[in-house]
Amino acid sequence: MIFSSLLFLSIFLVAVLVLYYLIPNRTYRNIVLCVASLFFYAWGEPVCVIIMVFSILMNYAAGMVMGRAKGAGRKAALVVAVVLNLLMLGVFKYTPLVFDTLKSIIPSMKGMATPVAKQELYKALSGIIPQLKNVKITAEGMLPIGISFYTFQAMSYVIDVYRGDTAVQKNPMLFGTYVALFPQLIAGPIVRYKDIEDQLLGRHESVSQISSGVKLFTIGLAKKILIANQMAVLWGSLRSSSATNGVVGSWVGIMAYTLQIYFDFGGYSDMAIGLGRMFGFEFLKNFDYPYISQSMTEFWRRWHISLGTWFREYVYIPLGGNRKGKGRQIFNLAVVWALTGLWHGASWNFVLWGLWHGLFVVLEKIFLGKWLKKWPRVFRHLYSIVIFMLGWAIFDFTDLSELFPYLGSLVNFSAGLVSHDSLAIILSYLPLIIAAIVASTPLFASLRHKLDGKAWAEYADIGFILIALTLCIASLVSSGYNPFIYFRF
Repeated sequence: MIFSSLLFLSIFLVAVLVLYYLIPNRTYRNIVLCVASLFFYAWGEPVCVIIMVFSILMNYAAGMVMGRAKGAGRKAALVVAVVLNLLMLGVFKYTPLVFDTLKSIIPSMKGMATPVAKQELYKALSGIIPQLKNVKITAEGMLPIGISFYTFQAMSYVIDVYRGDTAVQKNPMLFGTYVALFPQLIAGPIVRYKDIEDQLLGRHESVSQISSGVKLFTIGLAKKILIANQMAVLWGSLRSSSATNGVVGSWVGIMAYTLQIYFDFGGYSDMAIGLGRMFGFEFLKNFDYPYISQSMTEFWRRWHISLGTWFREYVYIPLGGNRKGKGRQIFNLAVVWALTGLWHGASWNFVLWGLWHGLFVVLEKIFLGKWLKKWPRVFRHLYSIVIFMLGWAIFDFTDLSELFPYLGSLVNFSAGLVSHDSLAIILSYLPLIIAAIVASTPLFASLRHKLDGKAWAEYADIGFILIALTLCIASLVSSGYNPFIYFRF
């Protein structure tokens, strides 16, 4: 388990910040960050840091080889690095999906104790990596937290070196700092090496940057603790009683999860960017108010921007993008969206979720986009809301046998509009639901922007941050561990 939130805030972060700023030398500051990041990752499951260190050394070596080799040698280094990255991701993340799928399609495997088979696989792996012998393997296999994020970061580096888009990093410590940087290590955003290369070597911290980082970190923490966690409770209550919720109750349940996942992941991204600023880094924005979108194409320009950018740069464009005709473009989009879904987890519902979004993106490119432009703004917005809300239902139900009954409850009036119990729960959360909906739009940011330069607004910001931080700490003390949804990816 990664640090508890309170331990992270009260001890780890404070200690690292103090040590970091006590050291004036840039090289030593990077060493502090690298060691602290590896320690942070190794805290709960030390063996998993071995996998990360292997990834760092392997991709660093691939970059060094490409820096010295020419022609076929460079390409061979790239292929080996990409294959090893994907193999590592496949073994540690997708083993359960492979076993479960084979078990469902091969009759002779239906009686197989799948968890035992997974155990045998990891025993075989422990012959290669002896430290794995001490790892407890569950029925879900062993999934190092954040492996999808740091693997994609490392792959972007070797691909960019091969393309000549970035120089080879000859300092293994600096490269290790890039891969393991703890502010965004376990749930993104996905940071490409070429975007922070100069910052690794020559960033300049300032009081205003640290202040901005603290503010953004606190806002992200409040999104997670004060909104996402409460929406999770509401969603849990309505999810379990879907058969009796009534149509309105079931839709409110999906709305709660829609708000939960945005404030959970968006909150973490704000925290990561804020933490980065405290150490002088500027990470690119990962969310841009996606729920105000008027099409699914727009939604994916605003949601998890770093992932969309990664797939566009390293999958869609290399496949040909839109340069080889409409048919090839549709194929390329289908591949990207299937991979986008699969990236999120080792379950077929994630693939279905990716293809669900991909279907509407393709339809909008073919003809639907032209129609949408003719619709009134409110209808374009409602169309987008319905599509991504249904998508989040697909995303959350890893068991498809539970998904379809819930989707049915969204249109089944046999239980009425809303049950008495569901109505009571919804009304108790209604003020928070309204606040969350407003907070998912740029309204507050626009109002705050109009107050720039006013002294009282700065004091109001300080008061807001202190109140939010106090409420978050009080909630953390009473609730304990608060995992983020995207930690499992």
